[in-house]
Amino acid sequence: MNTLIGSTGLLALATGGDDTWFSNPAIQRKLGPATLETFQMLGVSGALTIVFGMLLGLALVTTGKRGQHANRAVYEVLSQIVNIGRSMPFIILMVALIPFTRMLVGTSLGWGAACVPLTIGAIPFYARLVETAINDVDHGKVEAALMMGASGNQITWGVLVREALPTLIQSATVTLITLLGYTAMAGTVGGGGLGDLAIQYGYRQNASDVMVIVVVLIVLVVAVIQVCGDMLSRLVDHR
Repeated sequence: MNTLIGSTGLLALATGGDDTWFSNPAIQRKLGPATLETFQMLGVSGALTIVFGMLLGLALVTTGKRGQHANRAVYEVLSQIVNIGRSMPFIILMVALIPFTRMLVGTSLGWGAACVPLTIGAIPFYARLVETAINDVDHGKVEAALMMGASGNQITWGVLVREALPTLIQSATVTLITLLGYTAMAGTVGGGGLGDLAIQYGYRQNASDVMVIVVVLIVLVVAVIQVCGDMLSRLVDHR
């Protein structure tokens, strides 16, 4: 009985003293739209990151010392761009890109504007993961393909990407989860989404129930992304 009373007291404390979850007007009106904005940011920036991050990663591999078009100068330039992009804290990058974001989409507020720094910040991260994954492919398979007369595109997509696909999917999963964390930070400068909801209502208005629900929802989304990524990785693993 004491345990039940204690649990009820903790729940009441976590929900701001209300007897029922979701009774806060902010949750009732804002949770759905904020969740949709987060998924929109994650979907758009995630798709762009995977496409352009893949291309940049392949460029790093191709111009590297083991690549088909080895070029040390080009590789070093690309590598330094990736290193600079990865080392930039996202919150600083987001603020620094406000003029560019405003020029590109016409505004620096909202989930659409947040997609610009999200994508730019995540592309170098995923590109380096792509480079690492493809460099782990057995070089003997590339040599065998060359002996069979395979073209450059066939080697890139039919050998390197195909053999590294399970790892590439796992890398994409990690990138999407990282992007989800970035979307929460985007809320600090008007990017919308669950991060904005947590800051505006959970933190500034001291609404513990809003904060708890947002945190739980983000944890659930992360779990779903991880499970789906693991399943897809195992599905395409032909080794």
